[in-house]
Amino acid sequence: MAQEIVITDEMKAQIGKESPPWIHEVTTTSVRMFARGVGYTDPVYFDVDAARKAGYRSLPAPPTYLGTPVFIPGRSSDTFSGPTEGQPSVKHGLPGLLDGGTETEYFDQICAGDNLVVVSKVAGLDVRESKGLGKMLITTSETTYTNQQTGKLVARQRAQATSYQERGTT
Repeated sequence: MAQEIVITDEMKAQIGKESPPWIHEVTTTSVRMFARGVGYTDPVYFDVDAARKAGYRSLPAPPTYLGTPVFIPGRSSDTFSGPTEGQPSVKHGLPGLLDGGTETEYFDQICAGDNLVVVSKVAGLDVRESKGLGKMLITTSETTYTNQQTGKLVARQRAQATSYQERGTT
């Protein structure tokens, strides 16, 4: 079974540490592409007039779409487009990784034309036991999305990543 997992002082020091703010753009093209990609057919995601008649400022962002991170060569991750420097990181050395799920809370409309200021932080660390995997490190992160134009918090995500020692490794 997996080795003992210890949450070190260095790991604890990452809790509450925030990433630098990064802009996510919400555009008419990105809203349409996301909606089409997940199979939505509601005209509010494709037709600005239909969206406005339904009470939106422009095309609304479909559920779980929180904009596209602005890519800046040399400063952005080639994989996720967010910032490469200043990101909170928990160094644990565990090779196994499972997605523990993501919850999104919405506080206001997100529509095409919005720029969202995105800040992430490590919100918590916990060690749990699994019958199949043994000891696991659960890292909880929290990301806030603030409308750059209004200053209002529009969404908050909480996500968990489960790290573990793969079987047969020590």
